Formats: sequence, C-alpha cells, structure tokens
Amino acid sequence: MTKYILSIDQGTTSSRAIIFDQSAQVISQAQEEFNQIFPQHAWVEHQPDDIWHSVLRTSQQAIEHAGISPSDIAAIGITNQRETTIIWDRKTGQPIYNAIVWQDRRTSRYCQNLIQQEHEPLVSAATGLLLDPYFCASKINWLLDNVAGARAKAERGELAFGTVDCFLLWRLTNGNVHRTDATNASRTLLFNIHHQQWDDKLLELFDIPASLLPEVMDSADNFGVSAKEFLGASIPILGIAGDQQAALFGQACFKAGMAKSTYGTGCFLILNTGKAPLVSKNKLLTTVAYRLKGQTTYAIEGSIFMAGATMGWLRDGLGIIDDVKESESIANSIPVDHGVFLVPAFTGLGAPYWDPDARGAILGLTRGTGYKEIVSAGLQSVCYQTKDLQVAMTNDGLNPMTLRVDGAMAANNWLMGFLSDMLNVKIERPLNLETTALGAAYLAGLQAGMFESIDAIASLWQSQQCFEPTMAAPKREALYQQWQDAVARVRS
Repeated sequence: MTKYILSIDQGTTSSRAIIFDQSAQVISQAQEEFNQIFPQHAWVEHQPDDIWHSVLRTSQQAIEHAGISPSDIAAIGITNQRETTIIWDRKTGQPIYNAIVWQDRRTSRYCQNLIQQEHEPLVSAATGLLLDPYFCASKINWLLDNVAGARAKAERGELAFGTVDCFLLWRLTNGNVHRTDATNASRTLLFNIHHQQWDDKLLELFDIPASLLPEVMDSADNFGVSAKEFLGASIPILGIAGDQQAALFGQACFKAGMAKSTYGTGCFLILNTGKAPLVSKNKLLTTVAYRLKGQTTYAIEGSIFMAGATMGWLRDGLGIIDDVKESESIANSIPVDHGVFLVPAFTGLGAPYWDPDARGAILGLTRGTGYKEIVSAGLQSVCYQTKDLQVAMTNDGLNPMTLRVDGAMAANNWLMGFLSDMLNVKIERPLNLETTALGAAYLAGLQAGMFESIDAIASLWQSQQCFEPTMAAPKREALYQQWQDAVARVRS
C-alpha cells in the first residue's frame, strides 16, 4: 500500500498542511491565515492557540481532501517560522504570554546594552549569530522578567520554552515530548553550533534557567508520535527543520556552494558551506543547515525582514493594489529606472546592516510619481536587498553562479527577471515552489525509509524555468548605487 507524508508548514502569517506521496508529489493541501498582533510600535505577537488550531484544522483538511486514511500516513514532518518564541506551563500546557514573533524589536535596547558591554564576540563565537532582537534569547529574558511569576516558575522547572516546532510537537504528543531539532536550536542564541549543545555561558549571560530548554535532535529523527485524537491515527513525527533550512533541503542544495533564496514574508538567502562553519566578516550568519545521523552540515545565511510583507503592506496598508498578483503586470508596464526607491525598514534592517532603529521610507517622489512606480519600487526592494546579501557573500569569498528560488513571490516572472539582472546570475525556479514543506517531507521520509538517501532526493529536483541576466552592467550599477543611497538615508 502507498504510504504518504503529512508536512506541516507553520509560517508567519498562515499555516499550511500538504500531503505528499512517495514520489514527493502533492496529493492535497490546506491553508489558513491567522491574526497578527501589534501591541506597540515594533512589537509583533501571535496567539499560540491560533497557531495550534490553524495547524490542526489544516492537517485534518489535507487528510480529508486527499481521500486517504490517517493510518496511510507513514510520517509527519514539521517546518516552522524560526526564532518566534513561546513559553508555556509544563503542567497545564498553557502559554504564559503570546508568542513573540521573529520580527519583534522590543528587546533592541537590551541587546544594544550587551553589545556595549562587549558580549557580542562571545555570543558570535559560540552561535554564529549576532546580538539582535531577531533571535530567541532576549525574548526569553523579556518574558521571564515581564510576566508575573514567570522567573520563579522557570527556576522551579515548571515552564518550558520552545520555538514553534517545539510547541507544536508538545501539543501533537499531548505534552509527552519536549524536543526540537538542531536547525531551530541554532537560532536561539543559546546553542553552541560547534559542540552541538546548549551553552552554559550563554544561559548565564541571558539569565535563562537550563530547565526551560528542549532536547535537541537531528533534523531527521524519531521525535515522537502524534496522539490519535488529533489526526485519527498515531503517526510518527520524523522530521523537523526551521523553514529556511527546510527550503534549502527541499531545493536539494546538498553540495557545498549551492544556494537558495526564499521569498515569503521575508527573504532568506542560504548557501551550503559543507562540514565547515565558515565565519562571515560581513555580518552574515553562520548556522546549522541540517543535521543527519549526528553529522552537521553548516550554512551562511543572509536574512531580510520584509519581502512579501512589503507587498502586503502596499495592499493592506496603503490600499494601492487589491491583489499582490497585480504587481507583476504593473511593473511590466513601466521602465525599471523610474527613480522611486522603497526601503522597507518597517522593523529595522536585517543583514548585512543589522540596524534595528532604521525605519521605512519612499524616496525619489515627484509630481509625476503614481502608484505604479511605488508598486514597482516595492518589488525592486526585494531584489536590491538580495543584492546586498550577494555583495556580503562575495566579500566573504562566496560567489554562487546559480541561485535556486522558492516562496510565493518566486512565481512573479518580472520579479525573477529583475532579480537575475541585479545579481547578474542565473535564477532557477523549481517545478514545485512549496520547497519549505517539501523539505520537511523529505526529512520525515528519509527517517521513515521512504527515500533512500539525499542523493535519491536530489534526483527528484526539477527546474520549471530559468532566468538569465540581460541588463547592461552600467545600468545595474547605477540602480544599485541609488538603492544604497536610499538605504543610507533611512539609517541616518
């Protein structure tokens, strides 16, 4: 009998569940958006129960739409928005506060104080990361200090911390399993990526009790079994990875030097560096790409906070488009050198600037500027920011000549063409754009024995379309210089 994989893809704005067969073909899927909470300026939260119920409903719907029995599912894979931080009561399973989302900047001053006290070298040496509100540690510290009674409970071992994957695993197993994988652990600022364990010095620095932390597993591993009451069968949970690492896996970037860029809420460019954790001199992150059978593969990553979220703002905030898909035809209708630049620093700037105090701006406006130029500038900002990451990687001695792309925005042909022009590299778009969910399915299927090896997985990757650069170098350089000038303005 054919066996299937349920892939849970829990993202920043929605949850998705996809059923894959043994050939990694999509059988069915379901998706559900949930509420975004903005309590104060630069604060971003989610209600953890919204996350849980959206995952549960979409998983049940995907199984129903597939027309299969839950017992036909051989494995569950989970991929998740990274760095989003949840703390819950071990006895009741109830969160002590909302999930603090990766975009949240409330701990900027706390992180800046640690930088001024010269703690960043210690943190970076152990974790490969920078001292920034983006990561979990400062969020955990904030929760312990700002939720009544939380620190005392944590010190008594009554609370559990987890990224979203860990929280979902706890819920799916009815509170029987408190585990995460190495990719998610590597985004907390508490995990030593060289020793592959929680770091006592960092726990002391951030004043976090070790009892809060989950057990760290391989990315393909025996994480636990779902309770029968949720999905109609007890199903092994065999794969977990943070969304960007899952996309790298789904894109079959298994060889050192291969790179992918995902265009979802944010944009994340990751390059596989193999068994060596390379150190960036240009504010890129060293991270765990995946860990299989105890062997760690590393990557260099550049993170952009606003990609698809920028287009969502043009739709929902400004109301100048009704549907993000309109942006492709709008951009096609005007020249690329229209002179307008949108710097989407709504929650600061990510790599390579790491400036939490920068704020967004639209520059170059004239009386002749209309909504088309602003929409085009929004799309172009995604490509310019990717160019920033490429420049940083090049300065680190890394220069991939091909980039595999995925995420919802990768379906935009104009955007992919302009991206190829700005980077001056070949862009490869796969047949299946759902590579994040696919990566989680591959990990679970690998552990279940449905896929023989990563080489077998690599053979399944198929290109749907390639984009080659056509823009003349002087024009590319002039546009990028204007972008850099615009970024300098919002930073100052």
